[in-house]
Amino acid sequence: MHRSKPKIQNRQNRLHKHSHLSLYGLLQRRRRRRRPGASTPDPRSLSATAAAADDSTISPMNSHFSALACRDTLRLIFEKLPVPDLARASCVCRIWSSVASDRDMVTRAFAAPWRLKEVVGVLSSGSFWRDNGVGKFAISHRIKRGDSVASLAVKYSVQVMDIKRLNNMMSDHGIYSRERLLIPISNPDILIDSTCYIERDNHAKREVAVLYPEGKVSRT
Repeated sequence: MHRSKPKIQNRQNRLHKHSHLSLYGLLQRRRRRRRPGASTPDPRSLSATAAAADDSTISPMNSHFSALACRDTLRLIFEKLPVPDLARASCVCRIWSSVASDRDMVTRAFAAPWRLKEVVGVLSSGSFWRDNGVGKFAISHRIKRGDSVASLAVKYSVQVMDIKRLNNMMSDHGIYSRERLLIPISNPDILIDSTCYIERDNHAKREVAVLYPEGKVSRT
């Protein structure tokens, strides 16, 4: 037990020595970087350099770059953007917002990834277009005698909880008091060359891009 104390003390001395050397080396490297006679940069020169860089930066806030204020040019650029990027572009400035929020452009960007044939309907909120994930779509199923949430889940290969969540249902009771149920999309290929209708479902309490496999029934 007494012989281990010198070893521990020697180990502590070595660690202290190495830490001292490492700190000394760090100070030496800092001193080498600061050469004698070197002056600190003038803040005015830095601001001038930053201003020159801003002039050469492509930005809608840069008055020298008029191309980004041209609606025709912006339209050509925005036509290639997905929906999330269009939503970001609409927050840049008024000109960008007016072009990026154009109905035809947003509809085209919304339909392009899924190769939709047509998007019909008028939205009550522009926030619907900010995301075009598969969760935005649903199949409209007309309730028939013998239907249940479980049987529809098996028919459309989806989960029972997903149907209840989409339709804002707490239980299976009262299913026949509804004209239809919205069914989540399990296979995105069903969207190809299809027509979807932007509707607000009173039970789901949200806007949904609805598909009608049996054809849309006009309500009188």
